[in-house]
Amino acid sequence: MIFNKDGSTTIITQEKTTIVEFVKRLENKYDSLKNDNIIINLFSLKQISVDDITEFLRVSNKHRLSKHSFVIVTDKIGYDESIEDITIVPTLQEAYDLVEMEEIERDLGF
Repeated sequence: MIFNKDGSTTIITQEKTTIVEFVKRLENKYDSLKNDNIIINLFSLKQISVDDITEFLRVSNKHRLSKHSFVIVTDKIGYDESIEDITIVPTLQEAYDLVEMEEIERDLGF
């Protein structure tokens, strides 16, 4: 896992481990990330299934309940395939844009 901090957002890039192992590592490091918006960059993975994305559901729900953004970046899962409770976008720029919009909404009390 590679961590890059950009302001109040941490981008976590997955490279060589399985999704299940990646989620376990993420949960172990969560206390150091809980106050940041989180972008999970899965762009380097060749294959990703909806089941793989579902592995992130527990940490995503926990993070969003604490009023922070949790976004997964992959172009391997289409919008029509994704599950409702996890935010998936196809590019890193869209992830940044979404985090910015969600921060504005939180600031305005939505």
